[in-house]
Amino acid sequence: MKLGLQLGYWGAQPAANHAELVVAAESSGFDSIFTAEAWGSDAYTPLAWWGSSTSRVRLGTSVLQLSARTPTACAMAALTLDHLSGGRHIVGLGVSGPQVVEGWYGQRFGKPLARTREYIDIMRQVWAREAPVTSAGPHYPLPLRGEGTTGLGKSLKPITHPLRSDIPVMLGAEGPKNVALAAEIADGWLPLFYTPRMADTYNAWLAEGFARPGARRSREDFEICATAQIVITDDRAATFEAIKPFLALYMGGMGSEDTNFHAEVYRRMGYGDVVDEVTTLFRSDRKDEAARIIPDEVVENSAIVGDVEHVRAQIKVWEAAGVTTMLVSPGSVEEVERLATLI
Repeated sequence: MKLGLQLGYWGAQPAANHAELVVAAESSGFDSIFTAEAWGSDAYTPLAWWGSSTSRVRLGTSVLQLSARTPTACAMAALTLDHLSGGRHIVGLGVSGPQVVEGWYGQRFGKPLARTREYIDIMRQVWAREAPVTSAGPHYPLPLRGEGTTGLGKSLKPITHPLRSDIPVMLGAEGPKNVALAAEIADGWLPLFYTPRMADTYNAWLAEGFARPGARRSREDFEICATAQIVITDDRAATFEAIKPFLALYMGGMGSEDTNFHAEVYRRMGYGDVVDEVTTLFRSDRKDEAARIIPDEVVENSAIVGDVEHVRAQIKVWEAAGVTTMLVSPGSVEEVERLATLI
């Protein structure tokens, strides 16, 4: 088991202490730091900025949104950061949801699995630099031909020789088909609301991907980097109450009322009634009520809250379930250092 620092994406303002957390994470033995994006701050800029103060930790995105960049633009950013970091970059990708893809990026959301497969194939062509990059499409045809084009586009190889010809790619996936796709074509899985009690289900989804012809990895060399709320405290009740507004946002406010991939995660856990009630309250602008009605056991499914002995025991449960890295979000240097003593 390893620890990763999940810096996430910014809220209304940049966090004031991320530089301190990154330095503390590296000096405390953390394996990696990750940044994210939604519809505010991007993932690459802070990762490069804070990553420049490090020399050992891996630098990952959890996750980049496919629709924010063309595959070649993403591959360019990745090979650039990989050079600057001395080969420490991890590309974490996710499709996001139709509300963000169509509402923020102005792109079509359809065929997310096929788009992901094509996107990653193009990126790997860029990094391999064996031949000019081409794609038959249909989602990212290269070179682009047809109506409305000049017909002058040509296939190109990157000018810059990548430091590594094969940069690790991990997928942020929540549904069974997407998790299986991660096992088939990626180097790791980045689950957001992981729960060890569904490990058998997750492992079945992963096994389907590993069994496909040409699968890239096996269970033995595949990473699962799970975002996890780990809080060492003697006041579990207060911590649960602090976490519930975050869950209410993802359960009831992300996506639309009918299409919310995060909500589906909790439905699969058996909390469909809770999801329905939270969604109704959240979308009626009764957000505080939406958070209050979430049972403690829902929080505890994907968070570890308690004293040192409880937290250490639960980390072993997650490890036994197959998680290789826990991505944590401590709020202070002291929390970083304390978490490091647990693993």
